[in-house]
Amino acid sequence: MAVEEGSSVASTPTTPMRATGTGATGAGATKAGATGADPTEEQLAVMFAGLNEVIRAGEEMRRLRAEMIRLLAGAGWTQDRLARLAGMSQPAVSKQVTGSPGAASDTGGLALDQEDAPWLEGRLWGLAEAIAEEVAESGESGESTGPAGGGTARSARLTQALARGRKRFTERNVDALRRLVEEDLRTHRAALGPRHQEAREAYDRIARALDTGGAAGPYTEGTAPARRTLARQVQRMRLRQA
Repeated sequence: MAVEEGSSVASTPTTPMRATGTGATGAGATKAGATGADPTEEQLAVMFAGLNEVIRAGEEMRRLRAEMIRLLAGAGWTQDRLARLAGMSQPAVSKQVTGSPGAASDTGGLALDQEDAPWLEGRLWGLAEAIAEEVAESGESGESTGPAGGGTARSARLTQALARGRKRFTERNVDALRRLVEEDLRTHRAALGPRHQEAREAYDRIARALDTGGAAGPYTEGTAPARRTLARQVQRMRLRQA
């Protein structure tokens, strides 16, 4: 260990260091000491920002789990079964089912064609991801993916940034995602194969609903991220089944 090595060198100052063995130990101790310097304010700021992203993602996933529990309980699943699947106690599941003050009592179920803004944004997100995956898979198999091909959809970078929390669902980013998805649908028709028509129809429905501003819907500001994530998964699953 660096600390022990440093102590050994300090306790025997009159012992000459040989080129091998002790000398190498001294160099290692010096290097360890150099890397043990206190982080700068800039490094701490980056660390804190990264930690906040992890915490925010964890909070959103907990909200998503709570919404899924309420949805499945409404579909007739028992609390014991939900507790086993979620790795929670039955009383904890019961608390999630009954909800908390300010939580939306009606989640809207798993119906794909819901028209509140977070749900529509989540569907667009899921559609973009599914298209990017199809394009990547077809590119790897050697199929032509159009002028913007090379196995990469134009929307891939933005969907990854949204998934990692580097981009937020602002009006500007949603508009950008719409343009990229529309371009992918034009340029990667062959790569999407039989799923192209389903993807095109899904995009048209999402775009029309977003153009009208979206319905008020069964959500609050706190549950909007969970609804986006849920709609994302439902849309991906639906397109995969096409």
